[in-house]
Amino acid sequence: MFSSPTSILLPALVLLSISILLGRATSAIAASAAAPAPSTTATTTPSSSGGGGLNLTSILEKSGHHTTFLRLLRDTRVGEQIESQLNNSFNGLTIFAPTDAAFAGLKQGTLNKLATQEQVALVLYHVLPRYYTVSSFETTSNPVNTQASGRGGVYTINVTSTDSGDRVNVSTGVNETPLRDHLYLTFPLALYSVDEVLLPYQLFGPKAPAPTPGKRPGKSSPSEVEGPAAAADSAPDSAGSLTGVRLEWVCAAAVLVTGNLIL
Repeated sequence: MFSSPTSILLPALVLLSISILLGRATSAIAASAAAPAPSTTATTTPSSSGGGGLNLTSILEKSGHHTTFLRLLRDTRVGEQIESQLNNSFNGLTIFAPTDAAFAGLKQGTLNKLATQEQVALVLYHVLPRYYTVSSFETTSNPVNTQASGRGGVYTINVTSTDSGDRVNVSTGVNETPLRDHLYLTFPLALYSVDEVLLPYQLFGPKAPAPTPGKRPGKSSPSEVEGPAAAADSAPDSAGSLTGVRLEWVCAAAVLVTGNLIL
């Protein structure tokens, strides 16, 4: 008994179709395995602010004339505190950056003689707790608090401007220096270059004179209270005697790298 051509070809065509389908499925699986899986890590694109806020170190490095001040900022860790506050501040900050020539003008070993906390206070003395333009200094009331100032009104400065308003002087009671070129002047940071290190009266002013024998205690004469803070006119002998520095900033001294600074 002979089979018809149709009965022979139909099973063959079915088998061929199944073979083709299986081949396509195998190829699709192989291609899927070879393709890289989608990344689960989001791609970070640069922000319009330039990468996450102000970088005080970069600004000072670019100037090329403030390497000693930069070293102080790093060694005392005050630089980290400043950058953190700059990027989370409503009032901004004003910084007076002494040039390398300003530090070179100090007596040799001046910085090295300061205790750890006194070095912190010296750096903070160059930082004001708000943003000041040159014009805003003209209407500022003296004395002006610094970041080293406490509730007792110590570690303050006086700021005066000329009648023409083209020059601003900063006085500490020990020395005075004009503001030079601004290195950065966009809120929240006003950064000015100065030709002298600002010397706080509490660290560099003359010590209180010894009482004269037989003299009754009473009100001091004008010469005895000369300076910005007569209540604390003697320079502290140790880090523990510096009580006016703001606690939140002096915490940086706890992690200070206590390397000696030799000028």
